[in-house]
Amino acid sequence: MKRSNGNGIYKRYIKRLFDFILSLAAIIVLSWVFVIVAFLVRIKLGSPVLFKQKRPGMNEKVFMMYKFRTMTDERGEDNNLLPDDIRLTRFGKFLRSTSLDELPELFNILKGDMSLVGPRPLLVQYLPLYNNHQKRRHEVRPGLSGLAQISGRNAISWEAKFNLDVEYVDSISFIKDIKIIFLTIKKVFVREGINSETAATIEPFKGNNEERSSI
Repeated sequence: MKRSNGNGIYKRYIKRLFDFILSLAAIIVLSWVFVIVAFLVRIKLGSPVLFKQKRPGMNEKVFMMYKFRTMTDERGEDNNLLPDDIRLTRFGKFLRSTSLDELPELFNILKGDMSLVGPRPLLVQYLPLYNNHQKRRHEVRPGLSGLAQISGRNAISWEAKFNLDVEYVDSISFIKDIKIIFLTIKKVFVREGINSETAATIEPFKGNNEERSSI
């Protein structure tokens, strides 16, 4: 898809400035929320308060992503961690359903690892499983939310998510980003589609052997 020159300028220069200003403003305005959530996580789930995990970013460069933890460290008699659905408490489900667990990613955006809008950063172990079409999701910074998230997230297939990610890569614009941000806020408030309220984890991506040249 051919982008206009204006959208190209937005993608190369303005989008990063937009991310920096809005993420910094959000961190300042929501600082009291950070403090309250961090305190409750420490009391209800223990330490550390933050969950840190390596994720691939733009051009598949790996960075450390931050989230508030949503699971306990409960272990069985064999000293191995219990299954996710047991360690995910009601409080953890609340954090996920309201997307409060995602707030620390604002610091990833401020640093330049992520963007407010873009394909969600997935697991590093998925990198060898993508076909050429799916790899294109890493042509831009990963996002706090994206086209796939406002289009159903957990209700759509991996293939559909990746198609939406690449569609976004090919059609980045200021208007589209603003629209995705507002739709994300709406879905968070009605707890619709952004996070699963009950599932501890989503089904892992297992790859495919089908190569796609373009859509």
